[in-house]
Amino acid sequence: MSEAPVGSQPVRVALMNDYEVIVAGLQSMLAPYADRVRVVELDSLLPVHSAIDVLLYDAFGRERVTGPVEQTIKETDAKVVIYTWHLESELVEEALAKGAVACISKTLDGLDLVAAIEKVHAGSVVVSELSGSADASAAEPVIQQGDWPGRGHGLSARESEVLALIAQGLSNQEIADRAFLSINSVKTYIRSAYRKIGVERRTQAVLWATRNGFVPTRARHILGDP
Repeated sequence: MSEAPVGSQPVRVALMNDYEVIVAGLQSMLAPYADRVRVVELDSLLPVHSAIDVLLYDAFGRERVTGPVEQTIKETDAKVVIYTWHLESELVEEALAKGAVACISKTLDGLDLVAAIEKVHAGSVVVSELSGSADASAAEPVIQQGDWPGRGHGLSARESEVLALIAQGLSNQEIADRAFLSINSVKTYIRSAYRKIGVERRTQAVLWATRNGFVPTRARHILGDP
């Protein structure tokens, strides 16, 4: 990927997700490239306050792509990039139709993510390719960097997503529908997640999730404008 032209100003970016741990992980991921992309605000369940060029919307689960993102787009004049591991054509088309200008894969490393943000800022529509099988339940996504609730306890990105949806009170079928997983894959992720966190029942899983950062939080951190 090419570097930003000498003397150019960094792209001003805000990071948004329901979970503070995720936006903090993204901030760390982008920190080495502050000369190209400057993170000026972190938001969780709150609209962006600062003047920015690009809003990087980390979609932790499918419902974040097809639901609240529409309201988020209405609340900002910035270009909205959906950062997600859900790149099925149906979801991408819906996100773009609602006004997003990019759907970027979470499998990208920091350098490639920065390059994608710069392309968006320059006026391009950027969509990452769906790698591997079109069946999203076929494999665990390989997340290069960043963070998510439960990662410190050994939970994979998919296990964490499924556990977060359990904590919201969703049934296995509802989780399958929202996460583009087969019902058997949902059950597999539940079993492996339960084993890692040491629980046996759904009520125990919900309690564990509540105590370990799986409850969305309202927060805004202004980091300053370059």
